[in-house]
Amino acid sequence: MEITGAVALVTGANRGLGRRFAAELLERGAAKVYAAARNPGSIDLPGVVPLRLDVTDPESIREAAKIAGDVTLLVNNAGSSTGASLLGGSLEDIKLEMDTHYFGTLAVTREFAPILERNGGGAVLNVLSVLSWFTAPHVAAYSAAKAAAWSLTNALRLELAPQKTQVTALHVGYMDTDMAKHVDGPKIDPAVVAGLALDGVEQGRPEVLADDLSKNVRAGLSGDLSGLYPALA
Repeated sequence: MEITGAVALVTGANRGLGRRFAAELLERGAAKVYAAARNPGSIDLPGVVPLRLDVTDPESIREAAKIAGDVTLLVNNAGSSTGASLLGGSLEDIKLEMDTHYFGTLAVTREFAPILERNGGGAVLNVLSVLSWFTAPHVAAYSAAKAAAWSLTNALRLELAPQKTQVTALHVGYMDTDMAKHVDGPKIDPAVVAGLALDGVEQGRPEVLADDLSKNVRAGLSGDLSGLYPALA
C-alpha cells in the first residue's frame, strides 16, 4: 500500500507510539491523518485531524466512523498496561486489557472494514507485542490480551483478503514511552518502530518484527518451552 496520498486513522494517537505514527504518516505524505484519542483535546500534533474515539465504547467507534468515512489505512494502536497478574490481579484490570487490545481492536476493525472496502481495500496495521508470544506474572493480563490480538490479526488477515484489505502485525519489545518508563534496560525509539511498521505496510508484509528481542522470541516458539521459560527446565 502506498502511504503517500493515503487517509489514515491512528487510535491512541495522543502520545507514545501512536503520536509517532501520526507524525511519520504526515512526513510520508499522507493526505489526511485522523489522530484519535478518548480526549481529542490531548492531541497536540500540528497537521492532524483530532478525533474522539474510545476503543472500548461502541457508540464512540460508530460516531468516529461517520466522520472518518474516507479512511484507507487503519492503525490499531490504542493500548493499556495495568500490570495485573492472573491470580492476584484485579478482574477489572484483566478485563480492561482484553476490552482494549482484543475486543477494542476487533470492534474498530469491524466498523471500518466496510469503509476500507468502499475506498479500494487499503490496509490495517495492528500494534501487537513480543508479549504476544511470551509472558510473566507481572504482565500476564497484558500478554494474554496481546496473544488474543495476535490470533485475531491472523484471522482478520484471512477474512479481509477477499476485499483486498491487507493486514500487517507489528511486534516489538520495550519502547521508550510512558508505558515502559518503569522498565530498566534497552528500549527502542518509538519513532524508529513507527518507520519500520509503515515500511512493512508499504511493502505488503503480513508481519513486522521491529527488534532483535521480537525476532528471537518468535524463532523460539518452535523450540522446547524451556527455551523461553528456563525455570521450567
